[in-house]
Amino acid sequence: MIDPTGAFDDSKYSKLALESAENFQKAKPFQHIYFDNFLDIDLAKELRMEFPDYNDDISWHVRNTENIKKRYQTDDSKLPKSLRLMLREFNSKQFLLFLEALTGVEYLIPDHYFINGGVHMSKAGDYLGVHADFNWNHMIQAHRRVNVLIYLTENWKKEWKGALELWEPEGEKPIKMIYPEFNRLIVFLTSDKSLHGHPLPLQTPEGEYRRVLNLYYYSRHKDENYAEDPHFTKYTRQNSEFAMEIKKKYEASAK
Repeated sequence: MIDPTGAFDDSKYSKLALESAENFQKAKPFQHIYFDNFLDIDLAKELRMEFPDYNDDISWHVRNTENIKKRYQTDDSKLPKSLRLMLREFNSKQFLLFLEALTGVEYLIPDHYFINGGVHMSKAGDYLGVHADFNWNHMIQAHRRVNVLIYLTENWKKEWKGALELWEPEGEKPIKMIYPEFNRLIVFLTSDKSLHGHPLPLQTPEGEYRRVLNLYYYSRHKDENYAEDPHFTKYTRQNSEFAMEIKKKYEASAK
């Protein structure tokens, strides 16, 4: 096993953050950036090999609604050791400093509970509707500010769909599409204007999956440019009963 511990100690990451900060700030339709070949290639391949199979018994959380169809696991104790350690590295001081230098958001807080994060997996027919993310974490009492995704499917083909679509704030059309290429890391700011998703159902062949590590970062301070009351994920005007129950907990914890 390749040990991910210290993966972001390399000074190349701080250099990359400083060199990319201006492009991040100027990006449209909202601040974002992606990096190819982000992790050491041998480490990335190790994580891919250790990624759970779609049918593995790891108590997957399965979502199947009009807005979202996929499975994910937020409990890192159910994951192979290399993935578990990698998730912790994404919550490390070194990676937080990388994100702060890149995004300009100070005093970022990691989510060790991995609420809605962790490992995510999708197969043919799965999708994620265009949405604005929930903006308050009731477990750590903080405002959501930054999303990080790293893709771990090798040899992704565009005809399989699955691109992350970044939509204009009015929600009428996508401005940019970013395909889930292997070892590609995406960073973007979270706000009520950062509409995104992969709404087109995947067209992957049998045995091929969209594999992603999802990490979210928080702050005690709101982004006053987009500050709104705490809310759950906004897909449509009416959410599922499950979503509305979670929404109540989020709102109550913020009072």
